[in-house]
Amino acid sequence: MIKKGIILAGGYGTRLSPLTKCVNKQLLPIHDKPMIFYPLSVLMLANIKNILMIVNPGQIENFRNLLGNGSRYGIKIKYKTQNKPRGLPDAFNLGRSFIKNENVALILGDNFFYGQSLTQKLESSSQHKIGATIFLKEVNKPENYGVAKIQKNKIKNIVEKPKKFVSNNAVTGLYFFDKNVCKYTKKLKPSKRGELEITDLINEYKKKGNLKFEQIGRGAIWSDAGKIEDLINVSNYVRSVEKVQGIKIACLEEIALLKKWISKDTIRKNIKFYGNCEYSKYLKDL
Repeated sequence: MIKKGIILAGGYGTRLSPLTKCVNKQLLPIHDKPMIFYPLSVLMLANIKNILMIVNPGQIENFRNLLGNGSRYGIKIKYKTQNKPRGLPDAFNLGRSFIKNENVALILGDNFFYGQSLTQKLESSSQHKIGATIFLKEVNKPENYGVAKIQKNKIKNIVEKPKKFVSNNAVTGLYFFDKNVCKYTKKLKPSKRGELEITDLINEYKKKGNLKFEQIGRGAIWSDAGKIEDLINVSNYVRSVEKVQGIKIACLEEIALLKKWISKDTIRKNIKFYGNCEYSKYLKDL
């Protein structure tokens, strides 16, 4: 069972420059909420309450001003800095003392997930005690992603940005790992680009026959918001869904209230914290 999660919210965000010259990418808006709300909501939907946020040096106070220690949402948030990008598995080197000897989830801070069946898949996958689980999504341009080839309901291999067609199943930025993740990460060597590769870590589990996958399905949406057009597209999608359905995507207080992690009194305090805004009006209706 996974009770701990890491959000990797470091990096330079160069594809969004000059926006990211003064603020961390994950604090930019997706519609009416900071980007970081969306990956944080995914971990909360998976019933993960103990979270480590890995951010750039000098950005911790900005995140603390927004999220605090997590108590506003009935969770615990700790922070750690990453002075330069060293690949996704570096999150487990940095988070070794946080993980200890427990299972852990990793989600990228610029990833957006939404879908009706997503919560059920997150909850069931978080119950796995042994091995790793990766989340796959069919995409139109698999050459832009790491993709998984599946045979007989098992992953045959994973290819990073294939030049020739392998499959449409892109590996998303959400991963569940068992307690061996730090041990396997320690064995990894940097690739030609000088970083640890998440594909190499996943393959360690595959070699041992402990790699599972979950396809998030056609009814779900996955995107990263690393480029300006993706940021705008996701923001417009959130705006449209919220307007048509009258709900808020990634409303942290709503998730916490439904899970009985916080009380209505906590929500009232949060309304005062946010001030007079559309998000606060939605919280009042809760």
